[in-house]
Amino acid sequence: MTIDRKAIRACVFDAYGTLFDVASATARCQEVLGEKTSKLSSLWREKQLQYTWLRAVQGRHADFWQVTGDALDYAMDALDLGDADLRKRLMDLYLRLDVFAEVPDVLQRLKLSGMSMAILSNGSPSMLAAAVEHTNIASQLDLVISVEEVGVYKPHPAVYGRATERLGLAPRQICFLSSNSWDAYAASAFGMQVIWCNRYGQRAERLPGLPEAEVRDLAQVPALLLAG
Repeated sequence: MTIDRKAIRACVFDAYGTLFDVASATARCQEVLGEKTSKLSSLWREKQLQYTWLRAVQGRHADFWQVTGDALDYAMDALDLGDADLRKRLMDLYLRLDVFAEVPDVLQRLKLSGMSMAILSNGSPSMLAAAVEHTNIASQLDLVISVEEVGVYKPHPAVYGRATERLGLAPRQICFLSSNSWDAYAASAFGMQVIWCNRYGQRAERLPGLPEAEVRDLAQVPALLLAG
């Protein structure tokens, strides 16, 4: 498949893992975590995603801040890290995640091309607002859309549908970009054109949908979407 860039009117980005580096919170606590830094980061993220899926299936929605805290509690318990001050520090840092190095330039180039720019994320509105403010990317965005607007997590089709509603566009007029393979495939199955930012060297999914393009980081995106 190839991208029909002439049809695209908006770029919609996943937030966590795509724009914001979820490992940066634990990295800033490495002096405390030591050899457990990467283990905590991986397990925290794994449980965070699992809890969104399990809550969606059960119809027991809670916002992403609670899910993130629950996942951290599980991960810290599993790694014998019973430190309330460390927990608070990590949760505070999750509101101030770093962006990946290429993000500001890529967002600026796409924005200057005239496309609408948006985030579509599991994050709660307050979490996303904090992250956007901390990373100074607000001027490059037209919309920040949270799943709280529909009350269910990705990859439910209602989430992707909300982006089309807010932007007033058909699915094929949206280029969706995510580092999460399951997210990329779900957006494709919904009908969006998709660039999978495969930062972590994941294997192709055996799921409905198929991204139009795969890149290793977002720096490759302008060449795919912008003429000349």
